[in-house]
Amino acid sequence: MKRVAVFAGGFDPPGLHHRRIAELLAREFDEVVVFPSGARPDRPAADSLPIHRAVMTDLNFRGLPRVRVELSDLERDRFTPNHEFARLFDGPGVELSHVVPLAAVASGGRSRLQEEWTSGRELWKTAHFTVLHEPGERVDPADLPPHSQLLEIPPHTTSGEIRYLLFNDGQADHLLTPDVAAYVRRHGLFRPTPPARESTYHVREPKVRLVFDPHRSEAAALAEKLRRFESPDPEFILVVGGDGTMLRAIRQHWRDRLPFYGVNIGHIGFLLNDRDRLDFWEQPLRLYQLPLLWAEMTAADGSRREELAFNDCWVEREGGQTAWVEVAVNGRVRMPKVVADGMLVATAAGSTSYARAMGATPLPFNAQLLTLAGSNVLHPEFWHPAVLTGDSVVTVRNLDPVKRPLRGFIDGVAQGAVLEMTARVSNIAAVELLFTREHDPVAKLAVLQFPQPG
Repeated sequence: MKRVAVFAGGFDPPGLHHRRIAELLAREFDEVVVFPSGARPDRPAADSLPIHRAVMTDLNFRGLPRVRVELSDLERDRFTPNHEFARLFDGPGVELSHVVPLAAVASGGRSRLQEEWTSGRELWKTAHFTVLHEPGERVDPADLPPHSQLLEIPPHTTSGEIRYLLFNDGQADHLLTPDVAAYVRRHGLFRPTPPARESTYHVREPKVRLVFDPHRSEAAALAEKLRRFESPDPEFILVVGGDGTMLRAIRQHWRDRLPFYGVNIGHIGFLLNDRDRLDFWEQPLRLYQLPLLWAEMTAADGSRREELAFNDCWVEREGGQTAWVEVAVNGRVRMPKVVADGMLVATAAGSTSYARAMGATPLPFNAQLLTLAGSNVLHPEFWHPAVLTGDSVVTVRNLDPVKRPLRGFIDGVAQGAVLEMTARVSNIAAVELLFTREHDPVAKLAVLQFPQPG
């Protein structure tokens, strides 16, 4: 029997005490699932955005054996009540345990768990619970559910108290892991002012994970010079190559929550820095946090597949016939019938790529906007690419899948035949890109918009 503990909570922010609890749980269970909860309809919204909670939770619990972080609630911006945990985490040969504080079961038959939880009375009778208590807390056996175990945890400071300290400019580093504390500082979280969209980053040590294009001799040679900085405990990811190499590195390593610094040996290298200075860590770097797209592709057989894209996702005609598609934004059909070779949704960073070839205007690198563009649009006549707010949800549906089949792409990677594509900014996936001031992408955007003759 595999024993699984689900440790759910707000984690806003996750503190050192949360990590210690996960360590204690991992001694008792085969797997510990850390589950940041989405917005609850009966409670005020979290202080920080889902993307910040996702990053902080990954940082807080990484490296713990038998512990994994599940971010599906934050991605879908929903709250999953405990009675649905069996659907997500249970299965043949699994014993699932709900991790709860002692306060949730106090008063026994009239406990918060029984009175306030959906299906709480049934869960009390049938589910397994791990009840957390601090030293000295009085535990009445009559308060415990029939299938439960106690786990003593060290005294701790709550996330609410940590937020209070940070808001009032207090010191909270001793209550956070170093990685979470550094993230909170550079993004200005839990302060009276709004979080920062860009900040200055100071490299503590040039410890890197090296990613390069092995098929390009220039990249391999430059990577060899930088190999002495490789470390099993890197501070950032060093990418040597072109924009394509950076995109592949982002897709493979975004969940590591390390900043990316790119060294360009290609052409424009919009996502990278020039290689004129390889001691770049000796100067302050500009850091941008940029979102990824969440895309859901519905295949011809009705199955659905979720993917993430940094630049763009699109559908295009699979055969000789033009595509007929319907385009909806936020559930409202904006274009009932588009006749074109394809339709694309791009992030602001991706607006300088394939979207630009479709006639879209490149957007500022860190603009909270999306681009909707079409390839060779015949109808509506004279339609131009649209700029949408960053919270838009775009759905492109095939109107004639039999005669006019479509295929999908995520950052240029083929997804096969699709009936429908839905795209929006991800709530959990983002990357931090580092630039020297000389190679800030704002300057590169000016080059694209105002090309020089010759």
